[in-house]
Amino acid sequence: VRMESPIDGIVTRRNIQQIVALSLYSRATLQQLRAETGIHYDELARGILHYYTEEREFEQAVKAASLMRKYGLDREVESIDEAIRIEPALASARAKIVGATYTASDESGDAYLFTSNLARLAATKGVVFRFGHQVRAIRPAGVRVGDVRVTNPQGVDEAIDADAYVVALGSYSPLLTRPIGINLPIYPAKGYSATVDVAQESHAPQVSLTDDEAKIVITRLGSRLRIAGTAELTGYSTELNMVRCEALIRRAREMFPQAGVWDRPLYWTGLRPSTPSNVPLIGRTRYCNLFLNTGHGTLGWTMGAGSGKALADIISERRPEVDFQFTEDGPAQ
Repeated sequence: VRMESPIDGIVTRRNIQQIVALSLYSRATLQQLRAETGIHYDELARGILHYYTEEREFEQAVKAASLMRKYGLDREVESIDEAIRIEPALASARAKIVGATYTASDESGDAYLFTSNLARLAATKGVVFRFGHQVRAIRPAGVRVGDVRVTNPQGVDEAIDADAYVVALGSYSPLLTRPIGINLPIYPAKGYSATVDVAQESHAPQVSLTDDEAKIVITRLGSRLRIAGTAELTGYSTELNMVRCEALIRRAREMFPQAGVWDRPLYWTGLRPSTPSNVPLIGRTRYCNLFLNTGHGTLGWTMGAGSGKALADIISERRPEVDFQFTEDGPAQ
């Protein structure tokens, strides 16, 4: 019996096609938003380079790159010399690298800075944000949602009435939808990041990097480096696991010893809303005025702009511009 490798499976290919389509649409949407509003978020448009330190990982990456190109993503296979030309900081790790792939059109940026600046822009357009409110329950009224029950910062319960509601609560989405009969296949996968100041400019990466063997990403954010990765299944715990944190710094320091101020990291952890397929849940539910925009896993920043625009089209009864399998009445009950 011939066992299919992960990249060869029919279902896997279909999922990858969905993810690539939404990601490319999202990138174009973000570029349009940046051009129209002038929003900044330590953005870099220098591509994303994946480097590999194990031959087996690299062989799978070559297959994946071919599939990505088929679906419209310009991911190219690069030699060690070419990888170092793209990102000179990799010279310190030449002996460890066996190959690389590069997507020149990809971008990176600070998601927190982006959302903060976007909120300020939205407020100037009349959007009202209710920070500090705890969402308690979605309350149906027949085939519609009647209101959403929240508790305000003063501890007083309120009912929020709206024309349309969007569940965009990341890993916490199933906790709100399960009581009303919508069982979302989303589970929290805890990820970690470490942020350090750049120590020596000439040794610090400028191109966003993915270390596929260690399953971490290294991103330049102005005068800082952010190293993020891992997937820990610990339910809804957001306590820092220092073993995980220190592993990020140890690997980044091993590859780029002179790049960062490694002894003064700022650690953070958060929950990724992961689905079995890695494809997010976007679209309608069984309630005519309740919509989903959740389950983006590790690609919330990648898919965020496109997901939001597509869902706005769906709510407004317009056809989204991206070829994606949107939910019609929510996941199977």
